[in-house]
Amino acid sequence: MEEKPIYEDLGLKKEEYEKIVELLGREPNYLELSMFAVMWSEHCAYKHSKAVLRYFPTKAPWVVQGPGENAGVVDIGDGFAVAFKMESHNHPSAIEPFQGAATGIGGIVRDVLSMGARPIALLDPLRFGDLSSPRTRYLFEHVVSGIAFYGNCIGVPTVGGDIFFDSSFNSNPLVNVMCVGLLKDKEPMKSAAKGIGNIVVLIGSKTGRDGIHGATFASEELDESSEERRPSVQVGDPFTEKILIEACLELIEKNLVVSMQDLGAAGLTSSSSEMATKGGVGIDIDVNKVPLREEEMEPFEIMLSESQERMLAIVKPENLDEVIEVCKKWELDATPIGKVTDTHKIRVFQSDKLVGEIPARFLTEEAPIYIPEKRKPDYISDERPDYLLSDAEIIDAMNALENSPHLASKKWVYEQYDHMVLTNTVIQPGHDASVLRIRGSKKAIALTVDGNPRFVYLNPYEGGRLIIAEALRNLACVGARPLAFTDCLNFGNPEDPEIFYQFEQSVRGMADAMEFFGVPVVSGNVSFYNEGPEGAIKPSPIVGAVGVIDDATRAVPSFFPKEPAYIILLGKTERDFGGSELQQILEGKVFGQPPELNMELEKNLHLLLQELAKEGVILSAHDLSEGGLFGALLESAAAGNTGFKIEVPEDEEPTAFFFSETPSRVIVTSLVENVTLVRELCGKHGVPITIIGETGGSQLIFDRFLTKELEETKMNYFNLIGGLVGY
Repeated sequence: MEEKPIYEDLGLKKEEYEKIVELLGREPNYLELSMFAVMWSEHCAYKHSKAVLRYFPTKAPWVVQGPGENAGVVDIGDGFAVAFKMESHNHPSAIEPFQGAATGIGGIVRDVLSMGARPIALLDPLRFGDLSSPRTRYLFEHVVSGIAFYGNCIGVPTVGGDIFFDSSFNSNPLVNVMCVGLLKDKEPMKSAAKGIGNIVVLIGSKTGRDGIHGATFASEELDESSEERRPSVQVGDPFTEKILIEACLELIEKNLVVSMQDLGAAGLTSSSSEMATKGGVGIDIDVNKVPLREEEMEPFEIMLSESQERMLAIVKPENLDEVIEVCKKWELDATPIGKVTDTHKIRVFQSDKLVGEIPARFLTEEAPIYIPEKRKPDYISDERPDYLLSDAEIIDAMNALENSPHLASKKWVYEQYDHMVLTNTVIQPGHDASVLRIRGSKKAIALTVDGNPRFVYLNPYEGGRLIIAEALRNLACVGARPLAFTDCLNFGNPEDPEIFYQFEQSVRGMADAMEFFGVPVVSGNVSFYNEGPEGAIKPSPIVGAVGVIDDATRAVPSFFPKEPAYIILLGKTERDFGGSELQQILEGKVFGQPPELNMELEKNLHLLLQELAKEGVILSAHDLSEGGLFGALLESAAAGNTGFKIEVPEDEEPTAFFFSETPSRVIVTSLVENVTLVRELCGKHGVPITIIGETGGSQLIFDRFLTKELEETKMNYFNLIGGLVGY
């Protein structure tokens, strides 16, 4: 059997290798070829996505830093700015779920830290397979444990998340993580290397062999041999990360560093080449000066290692001693390993011996850009499924939906996270959005993560629009004005025309909705090749959204209040069952068209909710998503520890009323004395209003159909997920 060429073993195609030879004007050595392989991997180069990502709007008056840096930054007023980004750690988490998830947290925290922002919050949208599978339960349990371990140890609260279960994620779970940081009265730190003769300083942990070719691993499909790639999963040390955070913030506060970059995917290779390219300079690195924790490491191993808890800083020579002293105080290594040059090249030395030399932009700017063929999948149908259930069938559907993990509390997950550390959390996990106060200001920020893979699967364009609408609706429910998005776009193999169709169309839908609502994207990540032996995952673009509330005391919870109040439905219900939780329960699959978004109606609803919160005339607000009105009522009552009585309006058909997943709808509660003003504001914004019931009592009364005891419902609601996992 003919032996594979080395470049192919490293994940490069023949034509890519030929381009490398053409660029260099010679054959690369193994070190150089390895550096190209990681930097030209999908994970680092965005070869199949770069052209499509240009659809996204990225600018607004409040955007301080858009895509292109380690994280995006938005101005929230009063001298404060918020830095945030979302990334994936899918493949590592499929192989080694605890460390894969933990190091995902570590990496995204360092991205925000490198902007000079103190990390203040984490959110974790997760996607897993069927919970009846022992493998899924193992992955679920250990991913959550890894997130909890790392986040709790570094003292950054995990304040929100989103979990979805579907058999397409059986082999390839999605572990996306978002970090949010705060800056006060300062410009964000940039990553561009500047100043010829300045020193390149490696700060943090020693370098080992963990994570070598991790970026390449993240750019491959998972198969039966993937378990052998366990060494490509990094190992995290949150206690070192904690002191790294404090040391880096002190260095930035004292103006001791010119620029800074996290060592993430591709390690020293990516950080040095990206910093050099952005600054229009070169960087020399002596691998013999890099502190190692393993013996006899080769230059390529040192340059590609993805050992965690490391940062690369550019330091003026006159500040070097003080940088070392600050890091020594925090018991961290700070080691000069190179210098900034005027060569525009990354040059790798072993003491005085030059062992590799590549123009920096060849690594960062010259990777090929692919625009693959796209083809609409045959399964996409124009059908609009409809269901008309009898009274008995409605009762059966309610009982079945009550046992859906999508409608159950995720308390089993978030109670493992310390979401109150730093004591800024005003509205905790479980609500439509989490809310954090900004100390030194009346303001608060609202944070949410969203993404419905069923809708994107059925109609990628419409599904993309619906994701944006739901995220903005969740912010509006707590009373927040939206500022910007980060995203993580998770798909299968982009070289498959149907997968690329899903990707391109969903991005187009998301971008069109962002343009309409005037909310840009400022950072993000693309994760391709999410496939296992059974095929590709359902297309899963996920967004994180950040909004601001001018008065933190006006933040609105999602749960029903203790005092008796009217339950009011805002918006109009259509017969939307394609991709719904009801359809999944009844059919065991989803098909047809998802709901169609009316963006004017959606925008009016957001403005209404913001005004209702500002006026203080609603006690709660909860959007209608999975499970429709039934799901929202169940959550609001169980989590609010109060019952209710609902009556189906005379002009409403009960199946659609309870189970349709029409967007642009929210249930709010209001005291009787405020209902008149609520009606007036609904009229002002053109949003339909219907009083459908009242809160109170110890029972959940769904008109004539079903009466549930509150205590029984709470037991099931809060314990279902833990019970399915085996706790």
